[in-house]
Amino acid sequence: MLPDLDFLDELAEASARETLPRFRMGIDVDNKLAGDFDPVTEADRAAERAIRALINARYPDHGILGEEYGAEGTDREFVWVIDPVDGTRAFISGLPVWGTLVGLYRNGRAVMGLMDQPYIGDRYVGGPDGAFSRFRGGDRKPIATRKSVALEAATMMTTSPWLYGEADFPALRALEAATKLSRYGCDCYAFAMLAAGHIDICVESGLQAYDIAGLIAPIEQAGGIVTDWRGGRPEQGGNVIACGSRELHAEALDLINRPR
Repeated sequence: MLPDLDFLDELAEASARETLPRFRMGIDVDNKLAGDFDPVTEADRAAERAIRALINARYPDHGILGEEYGAEGTDREFVWVIDPVDGTRAFISGLPVWGTLVGLYRNGRAVMGLMDQPYIGDRYVGGPDGAFSRFRGGDRKPIATRKSVALEAATMMTTSPWLYGEADFPALRALEAATKLSRYGCDCYAFAMLAAGHIDICVESGLQAYDIAGLIAPIEQAGGIVTDWRGGRPEQGGNVIACGSRELHAEALDLINRPR
């Protein structure tokens, strides 16, 4: 039996109690990646601990995969996938476009998901009963992706072109050239904007499972589609594209997979 959406709210609120007091407070930043920069803060760690504690207390038979504290029980039917602060670079820069991501996989497939931006007060959830947004503690409101948008009229977002490797960069440039508007820098928030019908395409390169897990169900339940660049399931990350409609997704996939 799946949890209800109220439990996703509990997870979001537990995380926010750890992240908000540390946001824009000049906290220490550690680097997880030698030779490059992959920042982590105590906000990331404390939020993941809080989320794990709630899951373990309520669903002790479920597995967990988290960015900061790794995997436990990932061979189980239900596995929670956690990115406590998706967009740590934005977090340490004082930009409120980071979010807490929590997804629930059942036998490897996303069935529920959460994206919470607590500083703004924006929350997006998806599950078997649909996709919903809440703003500053208000009632849940159904959301839907934008339909009937052709590629040349689409608004596209990606975190940064500098995150693309040499092999993937030409596909991004082709997609930018084909769409009406491209915007950068919103991490998980962009995918939430797609689910809510404000933009049309999100594309990313080199994601981990925890970067996308919490976003799959809200997008799919809102009427969108999210896959890898070959059209396969996105649960394990990699190169990922989300679109507001299947027709737009087909156009975008055809473009990024053309030989260059």
